[in-house]
Amino acid sequence: MDCTEFERLIPKYIEGKLDFMTLEAFEEHLEECDECKEELDIHFLMTEGIKHLEEGSVLDLSTELNRLKVNAQKKIRFHYVFLKWGLVMECISVILIAGLLVWILAV
Repeated sequence: MDCTEFERLIPKYIEGKLDFMTLEAFEEHLEECDECKEELDIHFLMTEGIKHLEEGSVLDLSTELNRLKVNAQKKIRFHYVFLKWGLVMECISVILIAGLLVWILAV
């Protein structure tokens, strides 16, 4: 994907509505692309800044943006753990079924 495609994903990223695969690609792209980092900062400042103005509260941009990134990374780690446990469960199931078939055929 190029920068324009990632820039279109920024609102969904801020809302936390990206699926796992897209979120992972987005995070990897952000690590390498200063232009998209800047665009994310601008969008985040606009959307969150307006919310905080309406609420009358103060926005600490770096803390809030860091929290958003940490949550995205947690979501990615959670999915990887989930996928690994799923693979482990599949392997255990295959072993159990194979063992059951061997046992049935041996009897």
